[in-house]
Parts: sequence; structure tokens; C-alpha cells
Amino acid sequence: MAEKLEKASVKIKGMTCAACAARIQKAVGKMPGVKEANVNFATERLNVTYEPEKVSAEDFVKKVRDVGYDVIMDKVELGLKNMSCAACAARIEKALSKAPGVYKAAVNFATETATVEYSSSETSIKNLIKVVRDAGYDAFEKAVVNVDREKQEREREIKNLGRLAVISAMLSAPLLLSMFLNLMGMPGGILYSPWFQLAVSAPVQFIIGFRYYKGAYHALKGGGANMDVLVAMGTSAAFFYSLYNAFTVPIEMIHHYLYFEASAVVITLITFGKYLEAVAKGRTSEAIKKLMGLAPKTARVIREGKETDIPIEEVVEGDIVVVRPGEKIPVDGTIIEGYSSVDESMLTGESIPVEKKVGDLVVGATINKTGTFKFKATKVGKDTVLFQIIKMVEEAQGSKAPIQKLADQISGVFVPAVVVIAAVTFAVWNFIFHDFTAGLINAVSVLVIACPCALGLATPTSVMVGTGKGAEHGVLIKGGEHLERAHKIRAIVLDKTGTITKGEPEVTDVISEGELTPEEILMYAAIAEKNSEHPLGEAIVNKAKQKDMNIVDAEDFMAIPGHGIYAKIQGKDVYLGNRRLMQSKNIDTKDIEELLEKLENEGKTAMIMAMDNKVQGVLAVADTVKDHSRKAISEIKQMGIEVWMITGDNERTAKAIANQVGIDHVLAEVLPEHKAREVEKLKSQGKITAMVGDGINDAPALAAADVGIAIGTGTDVAMEASDITLMSGDLRGIVTAIKLSRATMRNIKQNLFWAFIYNTIGIPFAALGFLSPAIAGAAMAFSSVSVVTNALRLKRFRP
Repeated sequence: MAEKLEKASVKIKGMTCAACAARIQKAVGKMPGVKEANVNFATERLNVTYEPEKVSAEDFVKKVRDVGYDVIMDKVELGLKNMSCAACAARIEKALSKAPGVYKAAVNFATETATVEYSSSETSIKNLIKVVRDAGYDAFEKAVVNVDREKQEREREIKNLGRLAVISAMLSAPLLLSMFLNLMGMPGGILYSPWFQLAVSAPVQFIIGFRYYKGAYHALKGGGANMDVLVAMGTSAAFFYSLYNAFTVPIEMIHHYLYFEASAVVITLITFGKYLEAVAKGRTSEAIKKLMGLAPKTARVIREGKETDIPIEEVVEGDIVVVRPGEKIPVDGTIIEGYSSVDESMLTGESIPVEKKVGDLVVGATINKTGTFKFKATKVGKDTVLFQIIKMVEEAQGSKAPIQKLADQISGVFVPAVVVIAAVTFAVWNFIFHDFTAGLINAVSVLVIACPCALGLATPTSVMVGTGKGAEHGVLIKGGEHLERAHKIRAIVLDKTGTITKGEPEVTDVISEGELTPEEILMYAAIAEKNSEHPLGEAIVNKAKQKDMNIVDAEDFMAIPGHGIYAKIQGKDVYLGNRRLMQSKNIDTKDIEELLEKLENEGKTAMIMAMDNKVQGVLAVADTVKDHSRKAISEIKQMGIEVWMITGDNERTAKAIANQVGIDHVLAEVLPEHKAREVEKLKSQGKITAMVGDGINDAPALAAADVGIAIGTGTDVAMEASDITLMSGDLRGIVTAIKLSRATMRNIKQNLFWAFIYNTIGIPFAALGFLSPAIAGAAMAFSSVSVVTNALRLKRFRP
């Protein structure tokens, strides 16, 4: 029996660099029952795949706190009903504690209140109330302690860092001035006093710099080292060396031996850099904020015969919802009355409104433009398309691209290596050049300039912006690895029906080749296809309905995949399908070969109908090509990518469609179950291959491809099996996805280049004495900011 696995995601507070992320990831990854742990420094989120029988989400939180960091959680107070004793409270507490996404639950019998700490990305208040009700009690939301803890924590952190940076700058300014006066040989008065410098630098070192000491303590306690260790060591060395000189160096020479400004300015610049980094990192996740802001707050539902406005959280499946012109559609559903056009640009990136009538699906957060209509709610809360998109983008932004592995490995050994380099620098200057002061100051510069932050931020910030930008253009990319792989695509296999074509075929010809009239042929074909779900069958049934034919039920029906169908109608055996079907039943088709060729050369799918082992007629069905297919395929070919078309149609029909859209490589007469095999053949030639499809029978091929791309207008199964989903049916989304992948990879490589170059050049310069600690601190602080700022350039991406 397969082991049951669950996923949890928690927001981490207190990380200062990639080494922190690596340590948390290592600590959680070693826990029993944890299959995979992934910490993303840019999103500050821990994602865990685990066995719930062996470990719980609360254990992860405890482990993170043990390592020296904190976890930000959503919190809610639930009012409880129907409790009769303390045992009831214990039962509810136990039920809530076991619920997915809940980290801690405490029930107070006296106040009839449950306080629950949970992750809003995994569960909702509505689900928590359901857990209580399933346990045999009732609950209601009493008070949300924090609606968006993560956002508020981020804003608080930015505000706090900004305040600390300003105070630190004010205290460091006189120290900086004394340094310049000393360099220029000018008198400095009280600014040269060691006690004045001690008085203004001590608060910077030990109050504003306390966060670095605290971080260093937890890092060393956990058996690792991070940026805080480097900053604490470097600034402490400069501070305490200056303090020692204040007591030992003659007063008239003292200002030449004070380095209080080095420690204070380094802390100031690093704190200011962290402030800018926090602001910039907040901007990288704007795509999520935009998506969340799309959801309407209320819905107008019909309850007890009256229209009532209720919070969107209270809408349940089956509710009849009324939407007027200009209003947002609150949840997903099916129109049961009325007609309108709907702006679905938030979903597909297409600005042209889509016409909607009875029976059509509508999606929550899209905008009703013209008419009033009623629809039946089919998906609410976490099941809506909008929520699934948000979830997918969140998971993608929290994932790691393979290119990040190198940076992670380097970050893991970076800090210890820098400490060694700093020690060697000090030893060389002190014991070979006999200059203790230069040795100490240069070692401090080495410690301060080297920081793994830029390396840790290089990849995830670009992935966050890239996946967010994709969502804005209707391209959902499931993770960093798929975003990275897409730029390597060298061959694309396009399914024909519903991908290149509209997937809405129409009957164009009904030709009699026997005793039956064209009307009789159409009627028998419609009866045979009545229970078929194939698009060609639907086209025949729709044509018969247009002619008001009486489509009775067949006495027997059987689908023959890749061939056609069989039905027994009024005691007669009817076969409807392609040549292969007729050949398998030994039905002669040579008399109609010329007709079949003519229809197929016109790009039509010819379906032969035989009754009692004799051909009676041919029905031709044509599926029109999507408006932008030719343009999209042309652009893909211009990018140096081979384009293949795969279809179950015969070769002539397939080539006719391929010629219309400019495709040179055609795989025709491929049975659904063999599509994956054809994709594997291309992969075996060493080509990174993408498969694009929209149907259930495309799912195996989508999974087999290096990159599976699903047309979002298709089935849920296809979307689940894919790596990238195009929310509109437009093939230009493929071009957008590949261009975005290339732009993101270019951006990541730029970030990694600058992060590596910065440290490669900066550390030797610092060791050789060409950088003062203050300049080194500024360079370190702004290296991370420059990487995040470069990632934000992706926001200007245009397909």
C-alpha cells in the first residue's frame, strides 16, 4: 500500500541570508517522516512533503523555532456551541489539531472559544468550522485576530528596518565626519574623543546591531554559520579593538587608532540594505496580491425566493447567483438564465469579451459586461479557478529551479570559507608584514564584504517575478524547474483537435453511396453517435438536431478507439468510422476511395457509414483552424523550434490542416494511447520536447513530454498532467511561455554572474587592503539589492 503523503507550507521569519535557508532546510529535512523539505529564501517560505502518521505540521514549527527562527501563521478565534463539559472541549481541540494546515489549536471551555493557528494557503476558516461541525458541535467566526498576518509582518519589518536605519545613520554621521577630517588632517575637536565615539557607536553596535548578534548566536548554536556571523565578527573586532586602543594609546594620537566608525557605518549600511531588500522582495510577489485583489467580496444569491447580498465565503454549491452588468462574477458556475458578454482578461489575458448563454460556464472574478443573468454555483472557495490559479502561482514562486542548486551548494560552505580567508588575511598581515592594525581591519573588510545573500536571492527572485508575469498573461507555470526547462525546448508536438483547430467541427457534406438518402444517412449516424463524446460525433448529432430529426436511442452501442463506433439500430448493424474500421470488418471501400481523397484533400475528416456490411454513404466533417494558430506556429518556427502535429486523422486530412498553418512535420493516424510513444521517440533523438494538448487522451503524452503544455479551455485532467497551462485556447501563449522562460533564465544568469563576480573580486580586494570596512559594508548591502532590482526588470516583460 502506497504511503500517504501531505504537503505543508509555512512562512519563516528571521532569515538573513541563504545560509539560514539552507540550515532550516537541512534541519527539517532530517526529521523522521519528512520526504522533502525546501526553503526558499526569497519567498521566506518552507515547503514540506511528509508522512502525517510520523510527523505533524506543529513539529515543523517547533523545529524551525529550535533552530532559531520564527514562523508567521494566520490566527482565528472561533465561537463554539453545544459543548456540555471539558471533554467536549478536548474533543474539538483534538479534531482541530489534526486538521490539515493547522499548527496549533486551543479550546477554552469556560469562554466557549477555540483559538486556532493555521496556514491560509492550506485551509480556510470555513474548513475549520466544518471540522468542528463534523465533530458533532457548531462553530462560528468570532474574531479574526489577523486577516493577513504575512502582509502585516512584512510591513512591520519594513517599517522597523527603516526606523533602525535612520537612527543608525544619525548616530554614525559624526563618526563618518571624524574619519574624513582625520584623512584630510584637519582638527576634529570632540569628534576625535574616544569617549564621544564610544558613546555614539555603542548603541549602533549593541542595540541596532543586536539582531545580528542574535542571529549569529542561533546560527552557531545550530552548528552553522550565516551572514549574521560575518557581520557580528567583523564589527565586533573593529569595535573592541578601538575600545582597547582608547585605554592604551596616548590621547594626542588616539584618533589615528579608532575604528568605531567602521563598525557603526557597516551596521548602518547593512541595515539600510536589508530595508531596501525587504521593500524590493515585497514587490516581487505583486502578482499574487493582484490575483487576490480580483476576488469580489460579496455575492447576490436567491435564498427563500429573495435576492440577498452575502459575503462570498457564505456562497455554497447549488446557490443561484444573480449578476448584473458591470459586476464581478463571485464564484464559478453554469448560466441557467440570461445572456451576456464577459470580460475574462484576468483569466486569459485576452481583452475581447466572450459571449455567454444558458449552459455556458462562468468563472469567479471575471467581469460581466452587458446583460443580467443567473447562474448555478458549481465551485466555491478553494475549488474556484481563481483560487487554483493563486495556489499554483504561490507554489511556483516557492519552488526552486535546478540552476539554483549550484548557488545553494556554494552558500552552504561560503561562510565558513570566508571566516578562514579572513583568518588567513589577518595572519599574513600580522605575522609577515608585522602590521596588526592593517591585518585586523582587512580581515574585518573580508568578513563584511562577503555575504551569500546575493547568491541566495539570484534565482528565486527571478522565478517569482517570472511566474507572476506569466500569470498576468494567462500562462500558468507550475514551478521553477518547468520555467527553466521551457527555454531549452527544441521540438513542440501539437495535438490537432482543440489545439490547432477550434475543436468545434461541423458537418459539411452528407453523400449517399447506397440505397439510403442523405437525410437517412444523417439520421442513422446521429442515432449511432448519440452516446458518443467524440467532437466529430457531437457535430453529427448537432446537425441532425438543426434539421429537427427524431434521434431515438440505439439498441446497442460500442466505441472502437481510433477507428469509430458500432451501433445496432432497428435491428441493423451500423458502423461509422475510418478506413481502418471498414478493413477490420472486411467492408469494401474501393468504390469511394476517389471521393474520400477529394474530401481529405480539402482538409475534411471523411467518415464512412456502413450498414449490414455494405457502404451506404460518407459524412464529411471539418474543424476550422483557430484564428491565431498560423501566426503562433510561424513565431515558434522563427525561434528555431521544430513544430510537429499529431492526430488520429488520416494522413491526407492531417496534411491539409498542416499546410493551412505552416507545419512541416505530421504524425497522422496515431491512436490516443500511442501519442505518448511518439513523444518518447522525439525525446530519444535528444530533443527537449514539449507536448501541447487539451483532451483526456492527451494526458499521457503531456506527462511523457519534457514540458507538458495544456490548453486551459480543455479538461481538468490535461491541466493536471501538464507543467504549463495556457488559460486561453490561443497558441500564442506557447510563444509567451518560451519567451518568458528565456527572459527569466537570462535574468537568473545575470544575477548569478554579478553575485559570483562581486564576491570573487571583492574578497581579494578586501584582503589586500584596498577596501575599508565601511566601503565593504556598503558593497555587501547593495549587492543583494542590485540582484533583486535586476529581477524586478522582468516586470517590463512583453510577449
